[in-house]
Amino acid sequence: MRRRDDAPVSLYAVADAPFLLLSIRGEDEAADDEYRAMKRFAGVDERGMHRIRLTHRPLGEVDLSRWSGIILGGGPFNVSDEPGAKSPTQKRVEAELAELLTALIDRDFPFLGCCYGVGTVGTAIGAVVDRSHSEPVGPVTVEITAEGRDDPLFAGLPDVFDAFGGHKEAASSLPAHAARLATSAACPVQAFRVGRNVYATQFHPELDVDGICTRIDVYKNHGYFAPETADSLKDAARQRVVEHPMAILRGFAQRYTRSG
Repeated sequence: MRRRDDAPVSLYAVADAPFLLLSIRGEDEAADDEYRAMKRFAGVDERGMHRIRLTHRPLGEVDLSRWSGIILGGGPFNVSDEPGAKSPTQKRVEAELAELLTALIDRDFPFLGCCYGVGTVGTAIGAVVDRSHSEPVGPVTVEITAEGRDDPLFAGLPDVFDAFGGHKEAASSLPAHAARLATSAACPVQAFRVGRNVYATQFHPELDVDGICTRIDVYKNHGYFAPETADSLKDAARQRVVEHPMAILRGFAQRYTRSG
């Protein structure tokens, strides 16, 4: 297996219109690993993907003309968390993302939300987001829907493939104007699209086996699983071949890259 740091980089995004990654991970190890994985699987470097860590600074004004597209990573925030349990940082981030997503959806601007994207985009469009369809940390078998087979980013994927995930909340149902692109046995909405260019996935398209093992180590005390099961979860992850979800990131970069 090729080491992750040795993976070739093919630059699609140009420096004057890079992609913007919004991170909600406060932990440096997880946040930096996420950024490396997003760049690697999208086929860009630091010139092609900039990062804002929303746990470390406010979002500020986003000039969409500067960016080819925006990607939102996952993390420990859930829109369905009890309001009293949300930290001031989480409340700020949710408010900033809600305002940004309103503009993105209105303009149909290229966006890919990974895991947390289902909660944030789902809330913005009136989906039912709750804790009825949580999934444990580890591999999940994803099935492409009929609408997914007609979608530019999902059409090239196998009808059934393995991915890595783990989430407390999910979309139980979508409004009629959203296209459900993928599903799984335990979670009815694994991916959806709004308009032509706004996407959200419940699974993590940036995660390979090394990445999921890093997440397990970092988040073993965040309530996703019993901490003493961390090693068995990593062993289970190593038994599955996860190689197809990353094509979504590469396809997103190839489809939306533009000069500024």
